[in-house]
Amino acid sequence: MAKDYYEVLGVSKDSTTAEIKKAYKKLAKKYHPDVSSSNNTEEKFKEINEAFSVLGNEKKKNNYDRFGSAEGGFGGQGFGGQSHGFGGFDFNDVEDIFSSFFGGGRKRKSHGPQRGSDLQYNLNVSFEDAALGAEHQVSIEKTTKCKSCKGKGAKKPDDVENCSTCDGSGTVTRQTRTPFGYFSQSGVCGTCRGEGKKIKNPCSTCNGIGIVNDDVKIDIKIPEGIRDGTTLKLGGHGDAGIKDGPSGDLYIRIQVSEGELFTRIDDDLYIDAKINFAQAAIGDEIKVPTLKGKVKLKIPSGTQTHTNFRIKDNGIKHLNSTNKGDLYVRVIIETPNKLTKHEKEFYKEYIGKQENKGFFKSLFE
Repeated sequence: MAKDYYEVLGVSKDSTTAEIKKAYKKLAKKYHPDVSSSNNTEEKFKEINEAFSVLGNEKKKNNYDRFGSAEGGFGGQGFGGQSHGFGGFDFNDVEDIFSSFFGGGRKRKSHGPQRGSDLQYNLNVSFEDAALGAEHQVSIEKTTKCKSCKGKGAKKPDDVENCSTCDGSGTVTRQTRTPFGYFSQSGVCGTCRGEGKKIKNPCSTCNGIGIVNDDVKIDIKIPEGIRDGTTLKLGGHGDAGIKDGPSGDLYIRIQVSEGELFTRIDDDLYIDAKINFAQAAIGDEIKVPTLKGKVKLKIPSGTQTHTNFRIKDNGIKHLNSTNKGDLYVRVIIETPNKLTKHEKEFYKEYIGKQENKGFFKSLFE
């Protein structure tokens, strides 16, 4: 008696394509040979794939509903003389479904080692750490190779054997009878997902995947002079590879906080220094903060407010270079809020001697 594909998948004839796919996904996960240890797992898994290959294809489903055969009345001879109806079926659909519950939702390729995914991490650093360089330790959530099975997915090395469905080739060939003869189509083996191997006893730690989720502490060296928005690449620190594949890379995106004292433009630094009228008039020597301590700056007599002075090589080191930017000091002449009687008399006397009495005269009138 022919199999009822609707009964196999546990759906009704009125079910939508999405509902059929959902039912197949649930059953495929339950009966996959790498997950289930039941005696009839392989047979059940083949039966589920056979049903979905028909009901998951709109044309095949219509033929099956009308004629009881996916081939529209001609009948199809596949493995063991049974009608499998794989003609025109996109095996990539099966791979997409498997990728949603194997490997943490990442789509898996069908053959050989698979490289781990690249990861990105945003790291906030202070203005000083970016300017002078520093080391930060961060905790990254990533996949790592399972230590219990060393990434093999099996409890013991001899628990891995050739897939009986494809004889270790990773591919299967289906034949469909058409009005013009038999048509052969090769596709990825649904039992082993193209790997050619089957795990008899999956590792209990990683459930046969070979990788596990983990929190890993990583030391990151912040180079001196790094700028906001720069991305650092740490090769091999991404997700672990599958089936002995190489690990992905970790990309650290640097976000630099604003400085409290300095403004940075390229590798030059800018700072304001306040001086009083007397210092500006007769000159003085002041101390100016830099990234590595204070330095002396000579203020010449007659300095005007907003005058800029350059202190060479006291800016930020150029990234990957020995050269440095400069420090620019803008002097701001402060006007006193309160004056003593003696100070007022002094400034009035000074103003009286000037030909141009504009600013200070209006200040005391």
